[in-house]
Amino acid sequence: MAWNEPGNKGKDKDPWGNKNGNDKGPPDLDEVFRNLSKRFGGGKGGSGGSSSPSFNSTSIIVVLVIGLLVWGASGFYTIKEAERGVTLRFGQHSGEVGPGLHWKATFIDEVFPVNIKAVRSIPSSGSMLTSDENLVKVELDVQYRVDDAYLYLFSAVDANASLREATDSALRYVIGHNTMDDILTTGRDAIRRDTWSELERILEPYKLGLSIQDVNFLPARPPEEVKDAFDDAISAQEDEQRFIREAEAYAREIEPKARGQVERMAQDASAYKQREVLEAQGKVARFEQLLPEYEMAPEVTRKRLYLDAMQAVMADTNKVLIDTKNSGNLMYLPLDKMMDNQTKREVVEPVAETHINTPSNNSFGSSMPLDGRQTREARSRQGRD
Repeated sequence: MAWNEPGNKGKDKDPWGNKNGNDKGPPDLDEVFRNLSKRFGGGKGGSGGSSSPSFNSTSIIVVLVIGLLVWGASGFYTIKEAERGVTLRFGQHSGEVGPGLHWKATFIDEVFPVNIKAVRSIPSSGSMLTSDENLVKVELDVQYRVDDAYLYLFSAVDANASLREATDSALRYVIGHNTMDDILTTGRDAIRRDTWSELERILEPYKLGLSIQDVNFLPARPPEEVKDAFDDAISAQEDEQRFIREAEAYAREIEPKARGQVERMAQDASAYKQREVLEAQGKVARFEQLLPEYEMAPEVTRKRLYLDAMQAVMADTNKVLIDTKNSGNLMYLPLDKMMDNQTKREVVEPVAETHINTPSNNSFGSSMPLDGRQTREARSRQGRD
């Protein structure tokens, strides 16, 4: 029903209408203000029931001032040393603030603090297929830091989740291009570098405001079903490396000794060569001295050489002389006793060889044992007879 309905007998429901039912003319603004003061101020005037306009206006001003102070005080905030504050005004990026005390307009500005110095970590793990179609369980830990606070907050719905998915993708790509042996043994460092490069390549188009600090490739392990076999293979490879190191250490140890032995053998060979050369030269000189004597008396010289040779051969042996022409009796030779005597002689007189005078280079037959001299004289007499 409208406020000024026809037939309501002057009882208008218009709150700003006059009480006399006169609906003509604009409403009185002073009257409107007084009505509002009565409603919100709650005060009444003097005996006539009229309100005090000055009192009501002062109350409103005080309330407004207090509210303004509370609103202004609520806008102060502090940004820590390691943080940067991203400011939005009515939802639009308006700038960044550094460490310290700042003020923002409450309900107008909004500030998001972001730690840009802390190094954060995101793990990634799972069972993945290698290039040689083996299944391996790998774990990776990515350490990163925020470079751009605004991009970190608003370039993606969740930058951390995006980084985690990119890490899984990069790790699966690298594992899929390497063999099981490389992943478990010697290729770990190369896999770490390749994963880092692949992760940065994936993140570059998204502009997440992140900087990868390090990628830690944790020890990989085969599935439990084949773990024992792979442990044996790894142990064998470790033994191989250990044997190689031991062999290298042995080579470093034995090589100087071998070189010294080679040098010593070379020196011995050189000395032997010189000795043989000198001995040969001595023999040549001896025969050169013997040649004039042989030319003057060949038969005598030959016999003399023969006797000298026999002297050198039979000087240290027991000799038994038998006259086979003048006796036809069978003779018994005690060979066992003769051999025993020879053995005892070698034990008792080990230096007997030093008493035998061998022919010198300048003279032959100048000094001979008694038996040899007697034998030669006897044969000479027989020859003359």
